[in-house]
Amino acid sequence: MEILERNWLDVVSLILIIIGAINWGLIGFFNLDLISMIFGTMSMITRTIFAVVGIAGIYSLVLFWKLKTE
Repeated sequence: MEILERNWLDVVSLILIIIGAINWGLIGFFNLDLISMIFGTMSMITRTIFAVVGIAGIYSLVLFWKLKTE
């Protein structure tokens, strides 16, 4: 089986997904939204971070599909 080569977008996407997962874990366990605490509740920066993490999640679905079909 050939291993799919990683590019910088794959790595950045994975980092963003990890950040999002940690933030959701903090919300679930401690009711602490770290991103909103640092950048403000639903400020433009916070919304942008959430949107970029969401896009990284969608991108990871495409990456997962490529890995699955390989």
